Amino acid sequence: MNIKRYTVTAALPYANGPIHIGHLSGVYLPADIFVRYLKSNGKNVIFISGTDEHGVPITIKAKEEGLSPQELVNKYHSLIKNSLKKMGILFDNFSRTTSKIHFKTSIKFFKILYQKKILFEKESEHYFDKKVKKFLPDRYIRGICPKCSYKAAYGDQCEKCGCSISPEELINPYSFFTGKKPILKKTKHWYLPLNKYQNFLEKWIKTKKFKKNVSGQIKAWLKEGLKPRAITRDLNWGIPLPIKNNTGKVLYVWFEAPIGYISSTIEWGLKTGKNWEKYWKNKNTAIINFIGKDNIVFHGIIFPIMLKVHGEYILPYNVPANEFLNIEKKKISTSKKWAVWLHEYLEDFPKKEDVLRYVLTSNMPETKDTNFSWQNFKKKNNSELVSILGNYFNRVVVLTKKLFNGKVPSPEKFQTKDFFILKFLKKCPLKIGGFIEKYHFKDALMTFMELARLGNKYLTDEEPWKINKKRVKTIIYISFQIMGVIGNLSNPFLPFTSSKILKMLSLKQLNWQLLLKTNEIVTPGLLLSNNKLLFDKITDFEIKKQLKKLIKSNKINK
Repeated sequence: MNIKRYTVTAALPYANGPIHIGHLSGVYLPADIFVRYLKSNGKNVIFISGTDEHGVPITIKAKEEGLSPQELVNKYHSLIKNSLKKMGILFDNFSRTTSKIHFKTSIKFFKILYQKKILFEKESEHYFDKKVKKFLPDRYIRGICPKCSYKAAYGDQCEKCGCSISPEELINPYSFFTGKKPILKKTKHWYLPLNKYQNFLEKWIKTKKFKKNVSGQIKAWLKEGLKPRAITRDLNWGIPLPIKNNTGKVLYVWFEAPIGYISSTIEWGLKTGKNWEKYWKNKNTAIINFIGKDNIVFHGIIFPIMLKVHGEYILPYNVPANEFLNIEKKKISTSKKWAVWLHEYLEDFPKKEDVLRYVLTSNMPETKDTNFSWQNFKKKNNSELVSILGNYFNRVVVLTKKLFNGKVPSPEKFQTKDFFILKFLKKCPLKIGGFIEKYHFKDALMTFMELARLGNKYLTDEEPWKINKKRVKTIIYISFQIMGVIGNLSNPFLPFTSSKILKMLSLKQLNWQLLLKTNEIVTPGLLLSNNKLLFDKITDFEIKKQLKKLIKSNKINK
């Protein structure tokens, strides 16, 4: 495939609460690293997302907080958008599914499927609460998970094991409103016949190089056999079904939410004056959908089928999904408040956005669930960011100020070890980029950190404080070349640190392709600007405070 442009999407965060570091580690951070890498290589790419604002959890949370659904989503849309922006997750467009343009796009999408007679209407039995006289969509039903026996699973998904389930599969189901067992009552809904497209999906998946956890889950569903899936719900909060005599029904949130990627791109096109259709309908475009593992079914099966039957859209090029991040060896639970909320982290650790980015990337759940602990957070910061990366820069700056009045010296004769380092620097963009393109972000970060380790070893081995000044000039010059490459290559992982380094060295962000060709990143004679330490240590007191906060919040919400 001749890729001319990229449409990178990050799963729409649900606007019934703030986002936590599990969301960041699973979706937004890997997507941002990938996009920053593409842009650093001069690729044509747009980064798209927005808040998912319909569905039953919104109405439940609104009721709990004494707000209208619209007031609730307004509150959390702003909080989520601002938190992600502060973390350096820089979308080209971050929209929302309550926008007029999303309503219009979703209704148009539905009508095309309806007019092509792809959808069918069927009467079936659904759970109904007699006391409140309401049908109970997925999240209004709780019960025992048939997979892991968790006692408070939702009607569409188990919060404990992450498995997708249907209300009928729940053991001993009960109503969210009354706690009573609901009855089954007939109602009509519109269905997307996924079973008719199983053969298409089986052939399509064979052409894709998805991560094993993604392809494995898709193949497991295919093995069981796809079944028609309802795309409407009996609710008063959502996008009304655009068919006469179908009052009280809305589009199912998992049908219209992925369309939010398209409506957000249309919104981007209107803002920028660019042709949005090239990013969704041109065969030379690669659509990359970054998601968490609980979204694999919807992005690996339902959304591709939706795009296929619509007829005008290209299908995803890849659907990279991460596994789950646990906290202190316990599964994150938003209902029990066992989470580290992003907006609170930003308040508690000002100007330490890159510390969290580094820790989460180094421990990213790429192939299996991983664990976040506050002690490890401190250790990673103090022993790696401070002692390796920060220490290297500090050593070079201190020596330069002491020996050369803060100016980068011109090199003298190069030795074999100097040529080795310059050659190594040329290889780094390709090596790091190769890992990022395969979604191996931990390996990419580890390779990046080799630069700082190499720099420290070079200084320690050469001992510039002991030898003649001619040789010292070359050592410091080579050290600044390492610093210049670090400043550029750190952007996908540590964008705030990258900006500090480039500013200190009076450099602009270079295209990574130029790094492969340029022999000199930092020129002799450069006078260092005022600089501060890149990182500072995190104390035991700060960590104990976070642990107490986590445990206290969990106890209150048990």
